[in-house]
Amino acid sequence: MKKKILIIGFGSIGKKHAKLLKNFKNISEIYILTKQSCGNFKKIKHISEVNIINPDYVVICSRTSEHYKYLSYLEKNIKNKIILVEKPLFKDTKKLKIKKNKVIVGYNLRYHPIIKFIKKYINNKKVFSVNIICHSYLPNWRKNINYAKSNSAKQIYGGGALLELSHEIDYLQWIFKKIKKINYAEIGKISNLKIDTEDSVIIMGKTYLANFSIDLNFFSQSAQRSILINGNNFTLKADLINNSIEIFKMKRKKSIKFNIDNNYSYKEQHKSILSNNYKNSCSYNEGLKLMLLFNKIKNFKK
Repeated sequence: MKKKILIIGFGSIGKKHAKLLKNFKNISEIYILTKQSCGNFKKIKHISEVNIINPDYVVICSRTSEHYKYLSYLEKNIKNKIILVEKPLFKDTKKLKIKKNKVIVGYNLRYHPIIKFIKKYINNKKVFSVNIICHSYLPNWRKNINYAKSNSAKQIYGGGALLELSHEIDYLQWIFKKIKKINYAEIGKISNLKIDTEDSVIIMGKTYLANFSIDLNFFSQSAQRSILINGNNFTLKADLINNSIEIFKMKRKKSIKFNIDNNYSYKEQHKSILSNNYKNSCSYNEGLKLMLLFNKIKNFKK
């Protein structure tokens, strides 16, 4: 049976979801809740129209600061629906019980073939350390948008490196189990970017499987998104920009290349959710626990 979709928000990520979902054969209609023009998509002006539309699948991709408002309304007014909330779940820690709907948090990198490969590869292996780097340059993120006015640059909207780049924290725990201890955390603004949020996050500690370090920033002129894993008789280097993996074992090197586009993990996420397959998805409860972890990182005392 074909499904009706409601997308809340039509910024860069909302446009991405709409563009991808319109190519799914099992979708009949796509509605957009927005104040701006949305082309050939059907537009609604107020969230209360959700009761008229009666969508099967709702994607919340408004400003992070608005996630709670929309999710709370949907939970009160509709039931037995699937709701995808773009990451992070909320701007800060909230208490909202979800009983009537299925809520997923959009940590789509769990669907990336490199992340899935690593999760399978390290199973039953001794891992010593994991070093994760995610560096980029915020002004290059979105075309035709002044980065200083973007949601990513504004604390009030839920921007900042910690929340915006939280994919790395999510997949760390998804692959290497929950963070057991944080030994060091430093968050701050150290560049000359015109933003009022942090632009640098460094975290070191232990999961229940390995020692780890995470280095996040969005002031680097040289983009890098990498994972270095050292374990018993192996080292694995993953590059999530060039979609490649190198595995070193006893003076031998194996190289693997993944031929995918930048939207692959988004498409796989929608495909799985629309098929009621939640095996790799980030659950609502996991999203809530991540919010508590982010709070712990923010308030870490050296």
